[in-house]
Amino acid sequence: MRPRITRLCIYPKDIQRITGKSERYSRDLIHKIKKSLNKPAHQILTVEEFCIYLGLSLESVQEFITD
Repeated sequence: MRPRITRLCIYPKDIQRITGKSERYSRDLIHKIKKSLNKPAHQILTVEEFCIYLGLSLESVQEFITD
């Protein structure tokens, strides 16, 4: 059974909570992931894409995502 995702996109603040890094690092990481996925700047990065890129489980990341 897949965990219930409260939101589809991931934000720099979520990445800060997950990695413990700065906001700047988080924004750069989003940009790097989007570039590797060939996504235009106006498209969002999903939680699932973030998990796949970093090799993290969706369940573990879900604990850090707040609304």
